[in-house]
Amino acid sequence: MAKRNLILAFESSCDETSVAVIEDGHKILSNIIATQIDSHKRFGGVVPEVASRHHIEQVTRCLNEALEEANVTYDDLTAVAVTYGPGLVGSLLVGVTAAKAVAWAHQLPLIPVNHMAGHIYAARFVSEFHFPQMALLVSGGHTEIVYIEDEYHFQILGETRDDAAGEAYDKIGRVLGVTYPAGKVIDDWAHEGNDTYHFPRAMEKENNFDFSFSGLKSAFINTVHNAEQRDDELNKYDLASSFQQSVVDVLAEKVMRALDQYPVDQLILAGGVAANAGLRDRLERDIETLHPQTTLIKAPLKLCGDNAAMIGAAGYVAYNHHILADMDLNAVPGLEL
Repeated sequence: MAKRNLILAFESSCDETSVAVIEDGHKILSNIIATQIDSHKRFGGVVPEVASRHHIEQVTRCLNEALEEANVTYDDLTAVAVTYGPGLVGSLLVGVTAAKAVAWAHQLPLIPVNHMAGHIYAARFVSEFHFPQMALLVSGGHTEIVYIEDEYHFQILGETRDDAAGEAYDKIGRVLGVTYPAGKVIDDWAHEGNDTYHFPRAMEKENNFDFSFSGLKSAFINTVHNAEQRDDELNKYDLASSFQQSVVDVLAEKVMRALDQYPVDQLILAGGVAANAGLRDRLERDIETLHPQTTLIKAPLKLCGDNAAMIGAAGYVAYNHHILADMDLNAVPGLEL
């Protein structure tokens, strides 16, 4: 009887401690996630030192739970995968150290995984991949369009020059008094309002695939502050709708133009902001009307945020391509895809 292919995966790039066991790259046997949202909520964002401390406290418990839930032992494992960047250096180091300890103690291959590749491969749990592909990665730290010519070969076509989309959501959420993370609440409010403020669509018509959201954020903040000084009462639902419409318009416009130049079989939507209903709906409509030959694959809602299952899925592919690390693997906080 052939030995099962089981990847033990660690993810600790930001404020989620997660350990998973993935079979054959697409079957989740366990995916334990310890969130830190309550700890960071009062600060309005992630505090790196606090995040690192929580990872240290949680990683062993998550590891034990992941093995128990998957009903496997270390002897059953094929390899260990871990996020080594990008992310917060202190947080990354906890996962890298834990993964190296397990790999060394049990003589298992160590697979280094780029966090953003993990987000892309979260969609692998929805559908088989066909190449070439394109991915729109939208999260708190990243907004980029990636062309994937073949398995595990990534080319960044465009990225944000300042704030990421998710970061902008959290910043305007603070102005509206929404606790971190603000994305879900702003998305819900947006569906209750209308685009009455017509905020700028930065770089929408520029001949590139890059993004910029700092101007939108500034326009939003100025609108709210000016209204406060005049004692004008603004409609929070219209504000949310206007902000989200600007973000979605730019993202969709750039992706559709990228698809014009780079025809692909599949478009993957992944990352934390990929859970945004407004963005998911808009891409569905645009793909159907403008690029019906392309299939839209949306990462599962429960796997849009940071999790180890996606790292296991990407790790499986990396392992098959013989992408392995030595015991001197270190965290690379500014790692490029």
